[in-house]
Amino acid sequence: MLHRWKLYLGLLCGLVALSLLGAVPRASADDFTHMMDGVVKHIDKDTKTMVVKTADGTEHTVKYTDKTAVEGAKDVEGGVKEGSHVSVKYTEEGGEKTAVGVKDLGKDVDKGADKMK
Repeated sequence: MLHRWKLYLGLLCGLVALSLLGAVPRASADDFTHMMDGVVKHIDKDTKTMVVKTADGTEHTVKYTDKTAVEGAKDVEGGVKEGSHVSVKYTEEGGEKTAVGVKDLGKDVDKGADKMK
């Protein structure tokens, strides 16, 4: 009888441990932030998105929200301008990028160099 009681107690402890492991939040690849640097090609205030062209020529559409922190400007809509060089910290979920923070680095340096030619 004592042996059976120990077996039941062991099984109960195992079930409790498994249920606690299931309750622990796990980090997925979507929970991490990413960084990109590039030039703002377009800002759409209606959809709250901006298109950022990176150095390799890829254009990325990034959503922004009222919670998006902006450094070097008042906010995305009021301060970041098309043609500005930006650094964007973002999350990605289901292929959709959402800006967590945007740092306005000023006008694109390459545009100024092109005008000098």
